[in-house]
Amino acid sequence: MAKLYFYYASMNAGKSTTLLQSSFNYQERGMETMLFTAAIDDRYRAGKITSRIGLEADATCFDAETDLRACVEAEHATRPLNCILVDEAQFLTRAQVFQLAGICDQMNIPVLAYGLRTDFQAVLFEGSAALLGLADTLVELKAICECGRKATMNLRVDGNGRAIREGDQTEIGGNDRYMALCRKHYMERVDGRA
Repeated sequence: MAKLYFYYASMNAGKSTTLLQSSFNYQERGMETMLFTAAIDDRYRAGKITSRIGLEADATCFDAETDLRACVEAEHATRPLNCILVDEAQFLTRAQVFQLAGICDQMNIPVLAYGLRTDFQAVLFEGSAALLGLADTLVELKAICECGRKATMNLRVDGNGRAIREGDQTEIGGNDRYMALCRKHYMERVDGRA
């Protein structure tokens, strides 16, 4: 039976790079993949998964209204799919995570989802919470804090690098808006001790 995988990490851990490498590995062996990315993430171009090291691939955009199972069934009818890969999986709804589980269980197609575990206030995203509960396999990818320890937290910062403590859960940005830190340094910055 196919499995649902959740690869999670803080920002700057190489999630998109790893996703693109996995897709390449399937395609190199003559297997078909289908890639999804969140429509809300417009840092590069809509419908593109882009890694910080320059790799990119076309992807189908999803938002909260997208029926992922229907998209996969339609694509699978035109070409047999061997793997589904989802970038920015934290933006999935709980219902969409159940759709992904159904793709594994009923269609026997593995699903690899990549995303953040928590937001800038250390709160689980809806999609991440559902994936942590439903995924067959959980894999933590490693990012590095400025001190050299494993980064597990995402600190939102203003233009002067000061911690932002309040705001909407979702604010798209890269290194200009977020820092990946270990818990100790995240707490120091949030508490104003750094």
